Amino acid sequence: MKYKYIIASLLIGFCGVVSAQEELLSKDAAVSLALENNFGIKVAKNQVAIADNNAGILNSGYLPTLTGTAGATYNEFNSNTEYPGQFESNGSPRPDLEINDAESQAYNAALRIDYTLFDGMGRLYNFKRLKEQYQLSELQARETIENTILQLFSVYYEIARLTENENVLRQALEISKDRIKRAEYSFEYGQNTKLDILNAQVDVTNDSISLMNVQQNLANAKRDLNVVLNQNLNETFVVDTLVSFIPKLQLEDYIAQSKENNVAILQTERNMAINEYDIKVNRSGYLPTLGLSGSYGWNLNQSAATSFLPGQIIPGSNRNSLNLALGASLTWNLFDGGGTTVRLKNSKIAYENQEIFKEQVILEVDRDILNALGIYENRLQIFQIQEQNVVTNQNNFERSKEQFQLGRITSIEFRQAQINLLNAQTNKNLAKYDAKLAELQLLQLTGQLLSVEF
Repeated sequence: MKYKYIIASLLIGFCGVVSAQEELLSKDAAVSLALENNFGIKVAKNQVAIADNNAGILNSGYLPTLTGTAGATYNEFNSNTEYPGQFESNGSPRPDLEINDAESQAYNAALRIDYTLFDGMGRLYNFKRLKEQYQLSELQARETIENTILQLFSVYYEIARLTENENVLRQALEISKDRIKRAEYSFEYGQNTKLDILNAQVDVTNDSISLMNVQQNLANAKRDLNVVLNQNLNETFVVDTLVSFIPKLQLEDYIAQSKENNVAILQTERNMAINEYDIKVNRSGYLPTLGLSGSYGWNLNQSAATSFLPGQIIPGSNRNSLNLALGASLTWNLFDGGGTTVRLKNSKIAYENQEIFKEQVILEVDRDILNALGIYENRLQIFQIQEQNVVTNQNNFERSKEQFQLGRITSIEFRQAQINLLNAQTNKNLAKYDAKLAELQLLQLTGQLLSVEF
């Protein structure tokens, strides 16, 4: 039995030495790594880049189109012209007229430029719509970043909680080991029975198992954080266990400004602006379109020799020409079967739906903020109560320890005081990080998550 305790102690002690050598991963450093490496954030940034490209001048329709064309044609033919029943002046039959390997070529090249001078303002409103779409993509990326930060800190604070629990369990294990020594000394001097030694050994075993389980959970949590940070899964580190809470007055200011900063509300406003431009784009279908065009072309035709009059061959010719053309066009779709009218009506209905959705989102955000505030205040109070509970149990444990050393209470009573202190400490750790996560969720709803120090 003693060998098992020695091996467990060596393993736990080795883990303690390794953790002491690990570098500190601060909250700011973790956030920076997530912003740089997280998969979801990378995808969100690429979506913003796409929206930025779409909102650029190259996708606006304001620039002209320039088209170049070129072509070449080659022909080769042979011909044989017969004159049946025709005779020369000397009475001999008229010979056939043959043309062999007659070649002709044609070459052309042209440049054409087209520009829409006026399209009923549809181009302008579509360009503004794309600008709004870009701003919407930025808000969507911000939402992804906020969700990732919350995910990051849920894992980060879980590591911090398990780290503090590990320290608490390590101290509990040392106390239990010390009990074995005292029980063995007392047994040697006939002051207690073998049962006290066995009880102490059982407690050492339980404390060792609890510590090993916490260490395993801690290792798993660190791998979870490495996934969020997109780094080596075997990367080791320690986290900052210091937690500070935002003053109540500052939180009240954040809540008062939530309608101006909440990302869900801001997204509905951008969608309303997009729908408003959709209405204007569809209305532009009632107006005419004025376009300008210009072209410049070159043509070269090289014709082959041909037969013309009986017995005569017309030699080939070359024709070279340049052409410049300018034009303007006016197009007015006076009636398109009602398609423009239907699209305009539907876009107005979509805008009304977006107004309704915005009212719903505002109501839901108000509800979520009140719920989050209530949860945060409740968890903060629980944390304060648990802090006081630790002080009470610490005093109770110290007195129990004195009484146990004087032989006035049993080892079972002392163990109960130790367990009470252990539970109070672990409950305090849980309450602390639960309160902090509730605060972060409240900050996200108020739109201030990315503007505070962690």
